[in-house]
Amino acid sequence: MCGIVGCVGLPKAVGVVLDGLASLEYRGYDSAGAAWPEGGRIALVRAAGRVADLRNLLGGRAGLDVETAIGHTRWATHGAPVEKNAHPQVSADGRIAVVHNGIIDNFVKLRGELEDAGIVFNSDTDTEAIANLVAREYAGDLVRAVETALPLLDGTFALGVMAADQPGLVVGARRGSPLAVGIGVGFHLLASDAVPIIPHTRRVVFLGDDQVAVVAPGACEIREKGVPIDWACTEVTWSADAARKGGYDHFMLKEIHEQPIVLENMFRDRLRLPPASDSDPEFIFPEMEFSADYFKGISRIVLLAQGTAYHACMVGRNMIERVARVPTYPEYAADFRYRDPILDPSVLVIAVTQSGETMDTLHAVRLARESGCKVLALVNAVGSSIAREADAVFYLNCGPEIGVASTKAFTAMIAGLYFLALRMGQIRETVDRQEIRRRVNDLLGIGHRLEAVLALDQKIRRIARKYKDAANFLFLGRGTGWPLAMEGALKLKEVSYIHAEGYDAAEMKHGPIALVDENMPVFFIALGGRRYDKIVGNIHEVRARKGRIIALASHGDKAISKIADDVVRIRAESGIMNSICCAVPLQLLAYHVAVLRGSDVDKPKNLAKSVTVE
Repeated sequence: MCGIVGCVGLPKAVGVVLDGLASLEYRGYDSAGAAWPEGGRIALVRAAGRVADLRNLLGGRAGLDVETAIGHTRWATHGAPVEKNAHPQVSADGRIAVVHNGIIDNFVKLRGELEDAGIVFNSDTDTEAIANLVAREYAGDLVRAVETALPLLDGTFALGVMAADQPGLVVGARRGSPLAVGIGVGFHLLASDAVPIIPHTRRVVFLGDDQVAVVAPGACEIREKGVPIDWACTEVTWSADAARKGGYDHFMLKEIHEQPIVLENMFRDRLRLPPASDSDPEFIFPEMEFSADYFKGISRIVLLAQGTAYHACMVGRNMIERVARVPTYPEYAADFRYRDPILDPSVLVIAVTQSGETMDTLHAVRLARESGCKVLALVNAVGSSIAREADAVFYLNCGPEIGVASTKAFTAMIAGLYFLALRMGQIRETVDRQEIRRRVNDLLGIGHRLEAVLALDQKIRRIARKYKDAANFLFLGRGTGWPLAMEGALKLKEVSYIHAEGYDAAEMKHGPIALVDENMPVFFIALGGRRYDKIVGNIHEVRARKGRIIALASHGDKAISKIADDVVRIRAESGIMNSICCAVPLQLLAYHVAVLRGSDVDKPKNLAKSVTVE
């Protein structure tokens, strides 16, 4: 949530910042602003609304020939989403401008102290206290002023700080919220993630907690505890085009259609299947080498996540227990960290997150490490906080996911957990060679299967048109169909704002069936398998109460057409393939319903892509 962009050393830096802010819109925001030094003062433009509104306000000033600027997209926490609360926030004396992601927990105390000293505040934000603290300490040395102010702040922050009388210098700092530095030739950038940076340079430094970045046109210094430290760049491998729509109407639709290639690339890079049938498949971890001992001696596995990632973990539990025979427990990280969980060094903790910055998951990871657990991160964002905190990392390598509603990262998480399950089963000898080869072959063929599901797009759109005006929706499934039902409901309410709930179909008679009437669409995940007869029984119960039934069914299931109003048919696969293939129709249904209702699909109201505050 929120987005920071800073630029030093590029011509027309205000325009560079605006373009960067536009590329960060997916993070969620309700106001925007930019500032730059001009004639010994801070020039400032802010607007409630979108970056386009800010650009209109700036007019020709967006092309100003200045080489230093900072900008921000704000998601309101302290103070309403109005112009005075937008960032940058400027100190009362006009010398210091600050952009800030995060929350300052002790800002009421800090504001009171500053007001007692005669400083007048003009906003309701916690960020204005930071600007005034830095200004209080400022005597011509911006770095010293920032480093003096930081220990006074309790809470989380990523900061970009600029002084009116020091053009050509921006100071960044972080604690808990992400901040990256783009390393160029004669210029440097600050940003909340790599997306605004890669049009200019692929060399990125991801700051660690309590580190300070000092950037000028020809120099970059990373500091910790007041002294410079050595730093190294990460080379971002995905292209700037990956953060563009590429001809699709929305990022969400683009990312749904990217899933075949994302998963094909994952397994192409990580799997080797020798031609000899008596040879073991080779599992490759390019990020780091796992010894076989890493997965030995494990008493149980805890999967930590929030939101969509938690649903992937629910699917992952079934796969890990079935293949590796290790007791596995998906946990909401926010609950786990406060529950005083029972942990010891025999517990493997796997943190699953697209951004690698989810605050609750990050704190839960730290708790696990303090308890002596092994911690493996399954994460998409390279260099993210959770990737650095874990002792091992498995990168999903999806490329940037811009749409707020996660799609390709969800299926990549499921696939990544399955990959780990197979490797654990191989090491623990809980599954034989031929079974592993069969399952690996399934993984290697996933791209083709997903292309066949994506071909159902127009059929799903017709179904969406039929149900787009529904006030409520139920999603029901059993086994791995249960977390998929939860994910289908989440996607629909995220982007269309229809109230939707996902349940294990076995729970239907324990409450949800009371909601069923002729106005209630009920989406059943009803592929063949050992639970199929039970699902059909649930469909009959809904039909008897005049519910409107949509069924996701196997190609060969002809009988289901007699009891469902609408049927989407996919090829029935085994286990994991069903989980991944079933996700796509759920995503497409949510997308098309939202578009037909006129929703802002990529930037749903009140939502942010990465939840970096509690």
